Amino acid sequence: MSHGFELEPTLAPGSLQPKNAALALLQRVVNMVHALVLRISMLALILTSGVLTYSVFTRYFLKSSTDWQDEVAVFMLVGATFMTTGHVQNLRGHVGIEAVIGMLPPAVNRVRAVLVDLVSAAFCAFFSWKSWALFHEAWTEGQTTSSSFAPPLWIPYSLMTVGMTLLTLQLILQTLVHVTGGEVAKGQK
Repeated sequence: MSHGFELEPTLAPGSLQPKNAALALLQRVVNMVHALVLRISMLALILTSGVLTYSVFTRYFLKSSTDWQDEVAVFMLVGATFMTTGHVQNLRGHVGIEAVIGMLPPAVNRVRAVLVDLVSAAFCAFFSWKSWALFHEAWTEGQTTSSSFAPPLWIPYSLMTVGMTLLTLQLILQTLVHVTGGEVAKGQK
């Protein structure tokens, strides 16, 4: 399943839209957050390519080392990766085994979808909780990396934490929509 470069905050065609007004409002708000995060993450990837290009140029042509570019690039890549996981889940773009889905009867598929979303939400909620603990520890203890640049570790941990929290929220929202009997979204643009 491939997607284009659409930035509209919409549900993936074929996914479920909430019937419940409160869930529909929450989905719209979460979609707007996903769209904003996606734009910021795209900018971070462009900036990362600029930082790495600068690093190569500086090292090769000017024979000067830069001690900051690797960590800045890693921080931005980690941030872009984790922060966009909720958007990818909203599109149902994560790896799935579609052959199994096609072989199961529709009733079993509905139960499977809810069960998979529940298990995924539970795992991601645990990961989010541990990420919040890691972030708190880095923040309160003033932890930094071991390089000479020594940026604070709370920066990548906060990006990981927020990204996993958004993914958990998206999975919980999708589960609630399944359980409350959402409507199948038509192909939208």
